[in-house]
Amino acid sequence: MIRNWAWSICVAALCLAPQDVWANDPCADHVPQPKPQNASRDIVGQDMDTIMDRGFMTFAVYEDFAPYSWEDAGQPRGVDVDLAHLIAEYVGVEARFKFVTAGETLDADLRNNIWKGPIVGGAVSNAMMRVPYDSAFKCRVEQVVFPGQYHEERIAIAYSEAAYPDGGPVPAYFRFDTVAVENDSIADFYLSGFAGGQTGKGVRRYPSMQAAMEALNAGETMAAMGPKAQLEFFAGDGVAVHEPPLAGLARGKWVLGTAVHFAYRPLSYTVGDAVTEALSNGAVEKIFAEYGITHHPPQW
Repeated sequence: MIRNWAWSICVAALCLAPQDVWANDPCADHVPQPKPQNASRDIVGQDMDTIMDRGFMTFAVYEDFAPYSWEDAGQPRGVDVDLAHLIAEYVGVEARFKFVTAGETLDADLRNNIWKGPIVGGAVSNAMMRVPYDSAFKCRVEQVVFPGQYHEERIAIAYSEAAYPDGGPVPAYFRFDTVAVENDSIADFYLSGFAGGQTGKGVRRYPSMQAAMEALNAGETMAAMGPKAQLEFFAGDGVAVHEPPLAGLARGKWVLGTAVHFAYRPLSYTVGDAVTEALSNGAVEKIFAEYGITHHPPQW
């Protein structure tokens, strides 16, 4: 499983497509889907009146995915958890969390957690956190709306300051130097094919970004490559993070937001308003700072 990105838009479209694809109308080839039919009882409880009456709002967050969401001694923690609390407070209810496993695609995650429910057991949530926003993708998934974009995630490189006293490495260095990546992540794909595969021999693969950073912190590799927030959160003493030019990577930045069922527009508008207020009053930036990571507001 591509842990960080299987639930994002298709890897080839997200990071390896020609730049001019993104300059065109993202919905030009859109074919309307059949109107979704929701016969399951799981959908009950999504409207604002029900949420207010019962006094809580449910959020789907990814499990074991620090610094965004994880459980610490049974208590939900992370950027997405804290932001969800702000959204629930804006609505006037309590936040409750459902920790979910990343599926093979974002479509599957949205189907299981927002508009239909899992095949066996469980129910949909009122909102899902850390959903990659893409204008072309939203045209294809009509069952979901995507309010409340709150952060621009970026691909970056963490490195040992002792190994690189003159500044951080660029991808070409990994023809000779070692770099840790999460297995089957975009960083893995990118470095495995960069410069005709010349950097592939420097890649060291780990089951998670946390494990990759632990290897860097322990001196097992000279650098690590992946989402900047994770690099910053897991960086140990003597490790720095920078954003060098990434030649050939058509899209090394993407916006994160929330997802809500398409039928509950008042809820989606409220979620969007809550995030907008949290961005404008500095609450989102403060949350990121509390976890030692840099907040990059969405750039439109």
